[in-house]
Amino acid sequence: MSPSPDDEPASTGPPDRQTLRFLERILADESVVTTTEFEPDSYEPTLLRALVDVGRYPPAIETTRLDIRWFTSGDFSMHYIETRANGDQWECRWDRHPNSHNARLHFHQPPTGDKVEDLTVSSVHPLDIVSLVLAAIEQRITQHW
Repeated sequence: MSPSPDDEPASTGPPDRQTLRFLERILADESVVTTTEFEPDSYEPTLLRALVDVGRYPPAIETTRLDIRWFTSGDFSMHYIETRANGDQWECRWDRHPNSHNARLHFHQPPTGDKVEDLTVSSVHPLDIVSLVLAAIEQRITQHW
């Protein structure tokens, strides 16, 4: 029996390297992003890291970054992390993956990412998700000032 279009995959599947490379090109042109890099490397990336311009934040914030994982199943994780000079972190995460704690599409709320809520968006296309996350980062920068 063929799966219906509504059937969801049971796992995230392998990294979607094409989408990670596409998102890298998009983020490299964003003014809020200073650097992008792949892990473990650009030949077989499993993670895209975008360093956010720490100059936009108060001096107490030492580093800011967005870690992106995208999978061939269409699942993803976009993890935003701010690290303060004292080592404390403020973080949140937008996720789409199989899990037992919430809907497949969900948001891990700041400041620790421990509290999770279901997330509703009109599209899970990579451009729409990265736009949503970048808008949230810009809003976070504004909150600091």
